[in-house]
Formats: sequence, structure tokens, C-alpha cells
Amino acid sequence: MKKQSDFENYTNKQKAIDRALWLNFEYRLTHRRFVVVPSCESGYFVIPNGHPCFEEEEIEELPNGYSGLSYLDIQHIRADCDQLQHWQEIVGMFTVMNGELLRFILHYDIPLEKLIRYELACRGHDKEHKWVGFEKAKEIWLE
Repeated sequence: MKKQSDFENYTNKQKAIDRALWLNFEYRLTHRRFVVVPSCESGYFVIPNGHPCFEEEEIEELPNGYSGLSYLDIQHIRADCDQLQHWQEIVGMFTVMNGELLRFILHYDIPLEKLIRYELACRGHDKEHKWVGFEKAKEIWLE
């Protein structure tokens, strides 16, 4: 990745999309949006939406999430020598976890989403990471 002012340049389209999705999540409270556009030379730029150097029709469509993530996609993320920080941390959690615990989770269909939601409720913040107290956080996260 090469940074040029507001531009982040990636040779891999999916990696640029992943970066834009992370930035959109990270800046969700400011409503600052990031998009992916093809570079004139090669690769893709991640830039703030509305940047004057690019036309609307050049913008790559970003997915709404990762529900369609395949094992091949995961393999590409894992094999990347220069992983994006959020992927490094997510993958790292599972990499260091005891294999028997991973097998236990799968064997008994432990609902990871519920565990995550419960953990977030226990922290007392809302979806924008604003303190709302434990009771309100329970209402938000444990719907």
C-alpha cells in the first residue's frame, strides 16, 4: 500500500474494498465515506467519497458485508504478507485459540454472534460506541 495525500493505492481490488469497508466503519460516526476507484496505471485507490479527481461512474460498488466470504477468500486474506490491521486482529484471535476450543465451538454450534453481543452489552456502549449505561446497552445489543 502506498499513501499519496488522500489516496491509498492497492494492487489488489479486494484488499482495496476491504480497506474502504473498514474505513467506512471506523468513520461511521462522522459520516465520512470512502470509495474504491481504479487507478490509471494499475491497481485501485481508496479515497474519500466526493473527491474531485474522480467521477461517480468510476466508483466500484462496495458490498454490504461479508456474509458471502468463501474459504478461498479467507485463504487469500490469510496468505497476504501485508494483511490489513483489522484482518490481522480478527484472524489472530482464532490463530492463537486452542484447537480443542475451536472444535468444541463448531461441534456444539456455539452462537458466536450472541457471545459478541453479550460482551458488547456488558461494556455499556451503544452501536456508535457512546456510553449509554449497562441497561440501555442490554436493550440495544440483546434485542
